[in-house]
Amino acid sequence: MPKFVFIVGGVMSSVGKGVATASTAKILQSRGYNVTCVKIDPYINVDAGTMNPVEHGEVFVTEDGDETDQDIGNYERFLNRNIYSYNYMTTGRVYLSVIEKERNLEYKGKCVEVVPHIPEEVIRRIKIAQEKNNADIVIIEIGGTVGEYQNLLFLEAARIMKMQNPQDVMFVMVSFMPIPSVIGEMKTKPTQFAVRSLNSAGIQPDILLCRGAKPLDEPRKEKLGIFCNVVKDNIISAPDVECIYEIPINFEKDHYGDRILDILKLESYKNKIEDHESFEEWVNSVDKIKKITKTVKIGIIGKYFTTGDFVLKDSYISVIEAIKHAAWYYNINPQIDWIDSTIYEQDISLLEGLSKYNGIIIPGGFGSRGVNGKINAIKYIREHDIPFLGLCYGMQLATIEFARDVCGLYDANTEEIDSSTKNPVIHIMESQKENIAIKKFGGSMRLGAYPCKLNENSICYTLYNTELISERHRHRYEFNNTYRDLFEKNGLLIAGTSPDNSLVEIIELKDHKFFIGTQFHPELKSRFLDPHPIFKGFIKSMI
Repeated sequence: MPKFVFIVGGVMSSVGKGVATASTAKILQSRGYNVTCVKIDPYINVDAGTMNPVEHGEVFVTEDGDETDQDIGNYERFLNRNIYSYNYMTTGRVYLSVIEKERNLEYKGKCVEVVPHIPEEVIRRIKIAQEKNNADIVIIEIGGTVGEYQNLLFLEAARIMKMQNPQDVMFVMVSFMPIPSVIGEMKTKPTQFAVRSLNSAGIQPDILLCRGAKPLDEPRKEKLGIFCNVVKDNIISAPDVECIYEIPINFEKDHYGDRILDILKLESYKNKIEDHESFEEWVNSVDKIKKITKTVKIGIIGKYFTTGDFVLKDSYISVIEAIKHAAWYYNINPQIDWIDSTIYEQDISLLEGLSKYNGIIIPGGFGSRGVNGKINAIKYIREHDIPFLGLCYGMQLATIEFARDVCGLYDANTEEIDSSTKNPVIHIMESQKENIAIKKFGGSMRLGAYPCKLNENSICYTLYNTELISERHRHRYEFNNTYRDLFEKNGLLIAGTSPDNSLVEIIELKDHKFFIGTQFHPELKSRFLDPHPIFKGFIKSMI
């Protein structure tokens, strides 16, 4: 029988359930099991594509074109394998399925109710993910925090699965252990209340992962064991670390993998398999990272990282990780600064500050806010030979800057911002016109993996060392082929196109240290032990 491990959060959000889930999967993978991860988001949204990235974080696009939560990216980076749409669900997606079944008379006249039919649909989806992945163990992360109304139905689904197969289902709670600065002592009471909230849903955690600024000590473990009814050996210390890839190594210090296997009555095959060798490589790589002393300074110019007085990085988490993977490959630590593009609209003299960076990235985005600031920055970067990487919207804005300042098309623009521009160097994709006309926005962009043919004279061809590649997309607008000859005549290289040559996928500038724009999102395919070729080229250009 397959096994199921549910991971829930206690005390507060952003406690690290995603990387805890990914780390749990990595550890069990290293013991010889085929492991997959499922994410349950408690939002009414059908997918993450319509959510504001400042509020929810990055939208991670899967190989098969699903717009998902950023945690799916963590699962891919830790397991080093693709996660597909059937491994992701939201409240909206679950309810939509149940309603569609009711409309199709699939319930055969029954009165369709929230319980049991919603939990049954959740269970059905979990089991589909297990079957599609042929997984021995499925790790299911339930979004939100225990005690919230939004995730009660998912907890009910987990309770039912435990009731039906008690030997095959277990629960891990990731909870926060605060250390109030005035008191100076780690407090267990919030976690005790979180466990009681979980108990009220009919669930008892088997393991506690205790997050905190410092490692958990023995007195705290004993107290949690008594008041949370958890075996002391099943209370795992999860202190803050600088590198998320150290988390599974930290968990193993408390024999986390052994505890899970004991609870699920499974054996460990770690001495017989290739995946364990991969974990040893993982450990060695983390150890190597800790010894790195050299740095490069990288600026990311965007608009999705400020919320009030706080700067959040979750909107660009895959970009950050891809930078790290590539930098570590060259034994360098990246120092990243977040730059609000609107400052370059208010005062262009501030552009001189870009010269202190070894490289600049302009990531994806939507809308008009801050766009002119990004275009001003790209002009400075191009003219001062600073290594540049433009991702999706960043590539499109680099095209606009080139049209205006090199080709003399001073009014060049994208139809996304100015639908009546006389020189739409970026225009709406033909396949997207009807979607826009009928306001069909959710899940309707060009999404998922598409092939790309590389120009043999391009830097990208050298970086990939192959002619045909596959990369993931998320956009409605594209390079306008009407201007292709003009751009090429003025020194812009079309470095990659769709195999039929109809869509421009990559642009490069000749006679520049490193200036590449991609219509796709290469960051989505970068892995800890397998950095992406374009990011490796970007970092190498700075060294």
